Amino acid sequence: MNDRILFDDVSKFYGEVLGVNKVSFSLPPGITTLVGPNGSGKTTLMNLMTGLVRPSGGHLSVLGLTPADADRFFRMVGYCTQFDSFPRRLTGWDFLLDSLMLHGMSEGDAFRLAHEAVDRVRLGEAASRRIESYSKGMRQKIRLAQAIAHHPRVLVLDEPLNGLDPIARAESLALFQELSRQGMHLVISSHILDEVDRISDRVILITGGYIVAEGDIHQVRREVRDKPMQVLIRCDQPELLASRVFVSNHCVEARLHQDGRGVFLRTADIDQFYRILNEIAVEGLVKIEAVAPADDDTSAIYQYLIGSEGGPS
Repeated sequence: MNDRILFDDVSKFYGEVLGVNKVSFSLPPGITTLVGPNGSGKTTLMNLMTGLVRPSGGHLSVLGLTPADADRFFRMVGYCTQFDSFPRRLTGWDFLLDSLMLHGMSEGDAFRLAHEAVDRVRLGEAASRRIESYSKGMRQKIRLAQAIAHHPRVLVLDEPLNGLDPIARAESLALFQELSRQGMHLVISSHILDEVDRISDRVILITGGYIVAEGDIHQVRREVRDKPMQVLIRCDQPELLASRVFVSNHCVEARLHQDGRGVFLRTADIDQFYRILNEIAVEGLVKIEAVAPADDDTSAIYQYLIGSEGGPS
C-alpha cells in the first residue's frame, strides 16, 4: 500500500477534547475533497496526515511511511495551511529559498525549485517584494508555492482558494488537476464546493470527529437511500407536473424554478419517481424537455447527511 494514505482506527484527543475518533480510510492518488463544519475534525485530519500531530490511538501511514520517519516523511508531504505567520521583512524569494534549504537542498537546487514554484503559481515579479506588502491572494499563492516547491508526492491544502480572484482560482484548480495527473495525492478542504466538485475524485464528509461518508461523490449520493433526492425537470407546465407527481405519493417537496420553465421535485424513492415521470410523459399532457439531478454534488450530499449541524466549511 505504498501509494495510499492509510488511516486505521485513528483517534486524536487534546486532553479531554475530541479531535477525531476511530477514523479509517484508504486514499489512492488523485484529488480528495474534505468537507465538514467548523470544529468537525478537518484540521486535525490534515495535521495528522502531515505529521504535525501524532495520533492518540490507531495507526496511520502516508505512502508507506509513518511520521516517526520524520526526515523522509516531511520531504514527501506539502502542506498549504489556511493561516500564515511569515517572518518579518522576508521577500517571497527569501521565504521559498529558506524553506527549501531547510529541506536539505543546496543553494543552487533551492533557487531552481523556487523559480519553478513561483512560475507554477503565477506569482511573477511579486516574489521579489516583501511578503508584508502582499494582498491576501498573493499570500495564498506564496504559501502554495512553498508547499509544492520541494516536489512532494502528497499535497494537503486547507482552503487554498481563499482570497483568490476568479482567474487565480481557475489557475489554481488547473494546477491541482495537473498535479493529480502526475500521480500526486491532493487533499483539499474548501468552502468553494461547486468549483472543487468539478475536479474531485472522491469526498470525505466529517462531523463531530467522525467520518460519516467517504468515496466517489456520486457513489456516496447513491448510497444515501433514506434521504430525499432533488431533481430539476424542465417542462412547459411545471405546476401541472408537480400536482401529478404529488398525487402518486412519490414527491415530498416541490419548488418552481425562478424562470417559470421548470420545477424542483424532491423524492424519497428515485426509482419510483422516474417510473411515474415516464408515465406522465407518455400521457402527453406535459411536455418534458430535460430531467437532471439537482443535488448530486458534495454540498448537497453534505446537507443531507449532516446539514442540521451547520453548513460546510
